[in-house]
Formats: sequence, C-alpha cells, structure tokens
Amino acid sequence: MQQWTRREDERLLTGQGRYVADLAVPKCLDAVFVRSRVAHGVLREVDCTAARRVAGVVGAWSAADLSEVPACLQTAADLQDLPPVPHTLLARLSTEEAVAGREWPVLVKDRVRYPGEAVAVVVGEDRYRAEDGAAEVAFRIDPLAAVVTPSAAADDSVRLFDGRSNVAFQGAAGEPIEESVWQGAAAVVEARYRQQLLMPTPMECRTILAVPEGDRLTVWSGHQMPHRLRRELAALLGWPVDRIRVVVPDTGGAFGSKSAAFPEFVAVVFLAVMLKRPVRWIEDRLESMLTATRGRGQDQRVRLAADADGRLLAYELNIDADVGAYPHLGVGLPMQTAWMATGLYRTPRVHATVRSVLTNTMVTYPYRGAGRPEATIALERSMDTLARRLRMDPAELRRRNFIPSDSFPYRTPTGRVYDSGNYAAALDLALETLDYPGWRAEQARRRSDQDAQPLGIGLSCYVERSGGEPGGLHEFAGVEAHDDGTVVARCGAAPSGQGHETTFSALVAKSLEVDQARVKLVEGDTDEQPEGLGSFASRSAQVAGAALQQACGLLVQEARTRAAGLWGLPVEEVTWSDGAVSPASGGAGAMDLAELVKATGPLRVHDRFEAGMGFPFGTHAAVAEVDPELGTVQVLRLVTVDDCGVVLNPVVVKGQAFGSAVQGIGQALYEGIPFDDNGVPQLANGLLDYLVPTATEIPPITVKDTCTPSPSTPLGAKGAGESGCIGTPAAIVNAVADALQLVDADLLQMPLTPDVVWRAACAPKLQEAR
Repeated sequence: MQQWTRREDERLLTGQGRYVADLAVPKCLDAVFVRSRVAHGVLREVDCTAARRVAGVVGAWSAADLSEVPACLQTAADLQDLPPVPHTLLARLSTEEAVAGREWPVLVKDRVRYPGEAVAVVVGEDRYRAEDGAAEVAFRIDPLAAVVTPSAAADDSVRLFDGRSNVAFQGAAGEPIEESVWQGAAAVVEARYRQQLLMPTPMECRTILAVPEGDRLTVWSGHQMPHRLRRELAALLGWPVDRIRVVVPDTGGAFGSKSAAFPEFVAVVFLAVMLKRPVRWIEDRLESMLTATRGRGQDQRVRLAADADGRLLAYELNIDADVGAYPHLGVGLPMQTAWMATGLYRTPRVHATVRSVLTNTMVTYPYRGAGRPEATIALERSMDTLARRLRMDPAELRRRNFIPSDSFPYRTPTGRVYDSGNYAAALDLALETLDYPGWRAEQARRRSDQDAQPLGIGLSCYVERSGGEPGGLHEFAGVEAHDDGTVVARCGAAPSGQGHETTFSALVAKSLEVDQARVKLVEGDTDEQPEGLGSFASRSAQVAGAALQQACGLLVQEARTRAAGLWGLPVEEVTWSDGAVSPASGGAGAMDLAELVKATGPLRVHDRFEAGMGFPFGTHAAVAEVDPELGTVQVLRLVTVDDCGVVLNPVVVKGQAFGSAVQGIGQALYEGIPFDDNGVPQLANGLLDYLVPTATEIPPITVKDTCTPSPSTPLGAKGAGESGCIGTPAAIVNAVADALQLVDADLLQMPLTPDVVWRAACAPKLQEAR
C-alpha cells in the first residue's frame, strides 16, 4: 500500500530529529567567530591576547596566526569536471575569470568587504566560554565608503579590489534587437525593477562539526551537496577524498543556501585537524542574518513591445546583478535569469544582458528559484502594464502569446529548449478556480463606489528550469536486497525537508513491487554512497528519483539472471512479480528476494543515471485589497496552479507548492534588508527587523495542478519545489497595481510596504497637482 503521509514527520515533530547541534561528541570544542561591524574598511590590527587568557578558551586566532589556512576555493569545485557544453562552460569560465586576483580569505587579512566578515576565531570548551573569549578580541578597522546595490557599485567609484572593476562578469543571451522594431511597435513598455536582496532564513542556520578519527576526518553538516563538500574540503587540505567522510543528519531547511564550503567551514575543519579534537560551529540567528548567503538582488531595465493586436514583438532585459563581495559562488548565477527571459511566450526577438557586480554585502547565492523568479517577475509585471496600455484583459494578452502545446520541444531565442507544456490549461484552471469573472465584477462594482476599498486581480504565468544544467543532470543510486527481506536504497541526494524518506521509499517499493515498510533509504553519507551530486535545482524526483527507479530495474534484471542460473532456464523465461522471481512456465515455485539472497549471496546494484532538463510551469492568480490612505495590502485570495509533470506524492508536492507560495508572499510584501548609510544591515532586533510571513499574514491559498509529463526522464516528473517563489510575487504586485490602476510600473518596488504603496497611490494625485 502506497504511503502518502510523510514518514519523517513523526520523528521531526516529536523532537526526535537528530541535527548537528544534537550530536554528542566527547571532548568537542565550540568555535565562535569575531566579526566586523563595518561593511568596508582596512583592517589595521587584531589582538587575541586577552581572549586566550579567558578560562575555558582553548585558542584564539587571527589570519596572521593561521597563515597555513588556505583561502576558499578559487574556482567552483562542482564545475571543474563538467563537460564543455555551452551553458556550463560559460558558468565555469565566468567563475574562473572573475575570481582571479580576488582571494576570498577564511579570516580577513587586510580588507573587510562585507558586514560580519570574520576577523578572528575563538575555540572554547563550550559555546559560552568561546563567546566570552570572542568578546575580548580587540581589533581596529579604518572604514571605507560602501556600496550595497549593483547600480551604485557598477561605476567603480568605490572599488572592492584595488585595480579591479566591480563588474566581475558580463554575459548575454539572445541577439540584440534592432531599434526599428521598437519604433514600429504599437505599444512599448519600459520599466525598471528592483529585485531586493532576500535572506533564505531556514529554521536551522548553517552548521558544521569536524571530528578527527585517526588519519580520517568525519564532517557532519546540514548540507545539500555532501559529495561537493567532501571534494572541496579535501582540495583545501590537500588530502585524497577518501580520507574525508561527510554525513548530513536531519537538516532544518536550506532553500539553496547550504551547498557550498564557506569560510567558517574551512576554519573549523582546519582547527579540528590542527588541534586533533572535534570542533563544532553552530551559526545563531543574528549571525545568520548578517553573514549567511543572500538571494535575488537585481536591478533590471526592461522593454516589451507588441503590435496593436497584442502580439509580442520583442523583449529586452538588462540586468545588473548583486553578487556580493566575492564572486566565487554566484557570479554566473544571473545568467539563469537571462536564459529564462523568454518566459512562456513565443516572442520572436528576446535579448538579455547581464553584469555581475561586486557590492559590500554577503555573497549572493541560489535561493529557492535561483534566477527564475527574477526573470518571471520582470516579464510578468511588464505583461500586466502592457495589457493596461492596450486596454486588453491581461489573461487574454497572455493566452494569445503562449507557445502552443503542439510546438514542443521548443527552442527559445535565449537558447533554452523547453521539453513540454500546456500553458493555456494552467491559466484556464487558475481563472476558473479563482472565479475570475466574479472578481472582475466585484472590482467594477467597487470602482463605481467612491467609498469602497480598491480591489485588484493579478496574474503571473511562469516557466522555469529544473534538474540542473547539462553536465550536472546526473545522479548515482543503488539498491540492495537483504536476506531478511528488507531493501536498502541509496542515492546521492541529501534531504533538507523535501520528504525523501517518504517519496523515495514509496518509489522503490512500487518499482520492486514490495511493501514500502520493507524499504530503507540511505542518503547524505559519502561512505555509504561514494558518488553523488545532491539536492538542488528541484531535482529530487526528476533526477534522483529516476536514478533509483533505474537501479530497481537493474536489481530486477540481476535477480532474474540469478534465478535463471539456479533453475537452468533462459533469463527470458524468468518473470518478476510482487517482489519475487518465478518461472514463466510455472514449474518451480516463486522465490522472493530474501530467499534469492540466501541462495545466491548479496544482491546489490549501483548505477549512474543521466536526465534531461525539465521545464515546470504554471499560473498564479491573486486578489488584493488596498487601503490607499494607509498603504496596507490585504491578499484576499491566492490560487496556484503548477505543472510539474507526473506527481510522485501529491501530499509532498502540495506542501512544496504551499510553502514556496508563502515565501513568494514574503518577497512581494514583507522581506527586505534595511541598510544604514554606511552599508550595515539594520537587523539588531532579528526577525522583527526582517519580516517573514507568519500564519497571521497567510491568505487563503488554493493549490491545484495540471499534468504534462516530461519526456526528459522516465518518471515524467519535473521539479516541484520552487513554484511559489517564482509565480506568486508578480501575481501579488500585479494585483496591487491593478487595484491602484497604475500605468507607471516603476512606482511599485518590492517589498510593497505601506510606505511604498501609499506613495504609489498618491502619485497620480501629485501629478495632477503639479
């Protein structure tokens, strides 16, 4: 019987989860980092003398004390072995060129480049003593001017690296568009959008525990890519990879932010090896808000042209992307926005340009959606503005420009090849579920009543990419049958809340035709599964799931071969059914897996699976009520219709859609990092200063789906984890713009705080007064 409810929930919800902070390791030390209080400056001195005298402090070090510690990797280790296909080659080359001459030190040597950058590390017998020691570290920084947006940094008036431009990378997708196209269009929308920096904000912050064990090192970390972490740490230490074991225990969320080897990780590992004792670092919430990776952070300029009938003619997107103070992790990431600029429309001419710009902020890195929300928000906001210019219903404008369902595979002007899609079906289901005509009628009624609160309806149609880029679309998996009837499934993924224990065990059980209770999943351990890529890019079902299914097929094939040898039959005369082999003739009795293993020895298969890219899509629709006097926004209804191909577990997929939609609401209405004039985030009150949606702010959300299988994987599945972050923000912003009947899209920039909305609502009146 298939199990829809999540296996892991009872353990996690009853306090039985086992996180890095819960691990009891004898003689374990705790590390605390001393951090800069300025965004940019010259480090003049660091004095750890007083810290070393604090009772319980084992040691305190500045960069000068740890000269043997290597800098963070100069290139992205996960790109080094990829084949030279166009997109991954561009990402690899952009990283290599951008990091040259821009060392990212584990501890600041001479120049602080973002607030919270570590200037020293203190290790104590416990966290309390290490914190006491950290408070005694004295250091002096001469402040320099700071820049915290790419537009401000791009002119190089403030340089982060002497003699080097802040523009670390430039790229493009599509072909430049002739000016005559814009001049001949019936309508042209021009707008600027700011995609604010966001914090991933997982429940559990970054963690690492390094435990020396003889000539080996075991590293425990809440991490999305344990094999990458092992490879990078081995390279930094100059060790062969088999001397390092990485284990991922229960992990309290990641959203893309836990898949690299961070400077703190390098310091902890190096100190554990040097001290020959376990060392642990648990990032606290304020520390995380100051120094964990950021997401989004783009300044965008767009032009969108259409003829008088609303047929799109051209789309131009220029991106200045904030990649933070060091280019090592995210310099090529904005190309995801450029490659997805086309959206789900058959626009004949599309051109996107990218400048990745260094700023005095923590590094920008993939955050749930990773480049695709930025593409969707820019395009979909422009589509609603275009509809108002043409006096056309925004749903109809989208419908007449969709790529037809019989046109797949479809190559976009920016080089993507979409696998499958039925975009009109998702739009129609969203409109029906929302009761689009009913809300339009209510809107008309309110517009005729001067005392009624303005109401708006916003749409956002999206297509995204899942699975990863070519060269990184593979995964490793294995299946082993034991003589007690149990089955152990292994794969290179690493869970951080996706429900792998449930979904993967059910998939293996279905593939082998055995009871799900007999299947145990093992992942996130580089000793158990020596090869793997991890969990990112919404690839769990599409890639890792398909790898497990393929491994099950190989196990069945091996079982039939062994049974054929036992019975002296050709393999084709041995069948598999209900988890057992049997002769097709029915002569000898069936033999289940346990009996077969007892008769023939251990039965284990391991294989590598290669998938293609998937392109999930959908339509999100929002209804919002606005108080123009107060600037407040109340989302009355949100409908999400997503198509992730074949759904393996409806409960898990619905949870992913709901959760990501809540994060999309956060970007649209609440989340933003406030900076002071010196470039330092104003976050002293933690999550009271950086607002994330709580249960009180979540509107009624209806989650539905359509199903268009992907031909890129035998399961037919596409990614399902990022839809709400991609589709929801533009739907909400469009609803507010519709309520206020704004023609100028620039007036609304996320997050739509009361101040932003009030000023936008007042703008037409101010223009009239002038």
